[in-house]
Amino acid sequence: MPQSTLDSLLSMLVTGGPVVWLLIAFSLLALTVILLKLGQLIALRQRPGNVVDKAMALLQADQPLEAQMLVNGQSNPRAILLSHALKMQASGEYSATEIREEALRRARLGLARQESHLRILEVIAMLAPLLGLFGTVLGMIEAFRAMESAGAQVNPAILSGGIWQALLTTAVGLAVAIPVSIAHSWFERKLEVQAGSLQNDVDVLSSLVAHKQKPESVVVSRKPLQRAVS
Repeated sequence: MPQSTLDSLLSMLVTGGPVVWLLIAFSLLALTVILLKLGQLIALRQRPGNVVDKAMALLQADQPLEAQMLVNGQSNPRAILLSHALKMQASGEYSATEIREEALRRARLGLARQESHLRILEVIAMLAPLLGLFGTVLGMIEAFRAMESAGAQVNPAILSGGIWQALLTTAVGLAVAIPVSIAHSWFERKLEVQAGSLQNDVDVLSSLVAHKQKPESVVVSRKPLQRAVS
């Protein structure tokens, strides 16, 4: 980066005052959370070949042992849910209703883990433009105080300089809020897709287990899977 550009950026940071520094701190915190969530998504990514769907197909073909071997040891929430449900079914100690309730509990727990730290992004996306506006209001107050002090000797150049300095905090606030808001919405969409997949897995498991445990009467709840509220 050229030295002149660096000097200009440093001058803008100094001109913006404490509000700009606070917004910069917000941006660094948001970047840390975004990188953390991206790493989490990569770590939980399903292996190639869509092993959960393959395991479901094996389960529907009455091959629970092969399905169990396929999903064992994987970190994907869908695979973990299916593996545990198959272990409960193989033990023969649980009813279809109990297996469904435990699967729902584990699904909600997995979603809660993936939702962690997203509230930080939401708060930053909301506060950053407000802080920018607050800084602008303070700057405008200072500019008009300078006009009042100058009396009849007001210099338009000084006034315009004070106004652009005041508007700087709004620009920085929006520059922080817009990408953070986009990232938050993207992660929220990922969670919605994951919740839908887990709900479908629970429904399919419930139907298969209930079919094998007939003539036991099984009440299948149709209440949609809810994400944990942090």
